[in-house]
Amino acid sequence: MTTEPPSLSHARTVIDIEAEAVKGLLSNLDGNFERACDMVLDCTGRVVVIGMGKSGHIGGKIASTLASTGTPAFFLHPGEASHGDMGMITMDDLVIAISNSGETTEVISIIPIVKRLGVKMIAMTGKSDSTLAKQSGACLNISVSKEACPHNLAPTASTTATLVMGDALAVSVQKMRGFSAEDFARTHPGGVLGKRLLLFASDLMHSGDTLPVVYEDASMSELLLEMSSKSLGMVAVVDKNHHLLGMFTDGDLRRALESRVDVYNSEARDLMTKNPFTIQADMLAEQIVKIMRDFAQHGPHAINGLFVVDDSDRVIGALNTHDLLRVGVI
Repeated sequence: MTTEPPSLSHARTVIDIEAEAVKGLLSNLDGNFERACDMVLDCTGRVVVIGMGKSGHIGGKIASTLASTGTPAFFLHPGEASHGDMGMITMDDLVIAISNSGETTEVISIIPIVKRLGVKMIAMTGKSDSTLAKQSGACLNISVSKEACPHNLAPTASTTATLVMGDALAVSVQKMRGFSAEDFARTHPGGVLGKRLLLFASDLMHSGDTLPVVYEDASMSELLLEMSSKSLGMVAVVDKNHHLLGMFTDGDLRRALESRVDVYNSEARDLMTKNPFTIQADMLAEQIVKIMRDFAQHGPHAINGLFVVDDSDRVIGALNTHDLLRVGVI
């Protein structure tokens, strides 16, 4: 029988304690949580999160989560607040003050100023009878039975519980606001989701002189020259009015050769794939990615490139998977 190394045993103990601390939050939820959500929703300014030490680090994350889910928020260090940064708080704001003991000096010292401004305050504390709890309009109970620290001293389980309670508040308010995926994208324009929901086909497509296109009577040499010079791996085949008739790819060439078609005496109309799938210029990158994935999973063959057409089915652009990769949407 093998004995588990002490490091793994210690780790399991920590995880068990913190998991129990998080689970215990369920019994802490009451009318105060509902009131806190209403206070955040009713705030016409910003939510100002305040906390000292480890609570401050957690507070910074809570402020960030609120801001990215539709609630303007920022973190204010209570020590700096006492030396001028209180000017960052306006009468329209809402304060969330975090202190496990509810008696942290730096936090308690700024309560009178917050009150003087007429700013409402939510407390996040493990002591419901503390000074902080009594001075707040709503008190979120983040109490835990013990810390994961073997001496029951270092903030561990309590900070985890605080973080989870902050997430519960932010996400509850997000849902109550009806904050959508599109709204989320606007606050995360640099992320993959943001790019997918903010970029359109018109932002990605090749057009003008970079658009690979030939007329329907083009020869094989003209087809290959256009495809290689534009480097998109495909060519649009159009009529004299520039209406899309079909597309030609290296796959079409391979299939023609396998079928022993006389490609050298054939025209583009004889070699192209007719009625290819097309998109509009206002289609979101998210939809384009989904189309390509659906074809790869369920279609007769994968789609690596698409032509963009206008309402009259005239070709105005083209894009492929490399364009999507280039901007980081896949």
